[in-house]
Amino acid sequence: MSEHKHIATPRNDEEKDKLIKRLKRVEGQVRGIQKMIEEDRYCVDILVQMSAIESAMKQVGYAVTERHMKHCVSDAIKDGNGDTSIDELMKVLKQFNK
Repeated sequence: MSEHKHIATPRNDEEKDKLIKRLKRVEGQVRGIQKMIEEDRYCVDILVQMSAIESAMKQVGYAVTERHMKHCVSDAIKDGNGDTSIDELMKVLKQFNK
C-alpha cells in the first residue's frame, strides 16, 4: 500500500465513525462468508453475500472519493496544483473501477 505525503484534512469524529461502522459490517459479512464456505452452503447464497460486500465496499469508496474531491482536490485547485491532484484522482478512479 502506497502512502502519499500530501497534507490531509482530518476527518471529524462523525465521519470516521460512519466509515468504521460500514467497514466493521463488511468485516462481519466476510466472516459470515467464511462460515458459509466451512458449512458447505449453497454457492448462490455465498455469491449473493459476496455481491453485498462488493456493494458495501463501493459505498465506502464513494464516500472517501467524495470527501477527497471536496477537500483535497478543492484545496489543490486553490493552491494552483489542481491538474496534478485531478490526474492522481483519475488514476485511482480507473483502478477503482476495474
